[in-house]
Amino acid sequence: MNKYVVSLSPHIHGREDVRKIMWGVVYAMIPALLVSIYFFGLDSVRVTLISVASCLLVEYLIQRFFLKGKISITDGSAVITGILLAFNVPANLPNWIIVVGAIVAIGIAKMSFGGLGKNPFNPALVGRVFLLIAFPVQMTSWPKPHALFSDGVVDAITGATPLGILKEGLKNGMSVDQIMQSGEMPRYVDMMLGNMGGSLGEMSAIALLIGAIYMFWKKIITWHIPVSYLGSALAFALIFWLIDPVHYVNPLFHLVTGGLMLGVFFMATDMVSSPMTPVGMIVYGIGCGVLTMLIRLFGAYPEG
Repeated sequence: MNKYVVSLSPHIHGREDVRKIMWGVVYAMIPALLVSIYFFGLDSVRVTLISVASCLLVEYLIQRFFLKGKISITDGSAVITGILLAFNVPANLPNWIIVVGAIVAIGIAKMSFGGLGKNPFNPALVGRVFLLIAFPVQMTSWPKPHALFSDGVVDAITGATPLGILKEGLKNGMSVDQIMQSGEMPRYVDMMLGNMGGSLGEMSAIALLIGAIYMFWKKIITWHIPVSYLGSALAFALIFWLIDPVHYVNPLFHLVTGGLMLGVFFMATDMVSSPMTPVGMIVYGIGCGVLTMLIRLFGAYPEG
């Protein structure tokens, strides 16, 4: 009788490995990074470099001195966390706060659970939430953007995000039309291109979409989470806009402002912390979309 020895999974091997997938996500974030550099100049470079370097260093130190196992900082996962963390903070954030965010993201949200593949939450998102709770003033002080090749400099005086302007105007009794026609609100074309206040990765919906198309092309992500996330968020916004257009803005505004596009394509699709089955992905995406809009429309934090 022949005996077969079955090795541990996985039993089906493809051409893609973790390293290729992770670096593919890094490449997909380059368009958004370039847009942030265009509007915020060296501050964008500073924040991103410090965030990435801090994430790599924290992961290396933990693997070298605590886990005492294989050093895996070249797999690209820590680089992704570093860039995503940078994308979730303002361009004028102090260096030491960025380092704190990296320590929380990598040290607590990732490595304390055993490293890549074992973390229950997106490390960059955990880092952002921690910084928002611990340093709310610094995390909501947005510098006004400027074109890199203009005569301007990054404005030390903070400017509100479009969602912040909308919420403040509604609080003061203004209608949506009055707010949109005010001098404070950027034009739609500016919001789509990234010429508005916000975190580094919230600048351009177009740049994020280019990165998403690349990930679809490379089969790094599937349609389930992005479509269900965007669909539920826009449907939610559409319902309230049709019911009361005086106090609720149209879905296009929500699409091009804040971190919706970043969350849809780069945060929610994290393969470690998101569901694995198609049905689970769709349910998860719908939940993310509804939760985002609930916070935007009724919560205290306008960015959702």
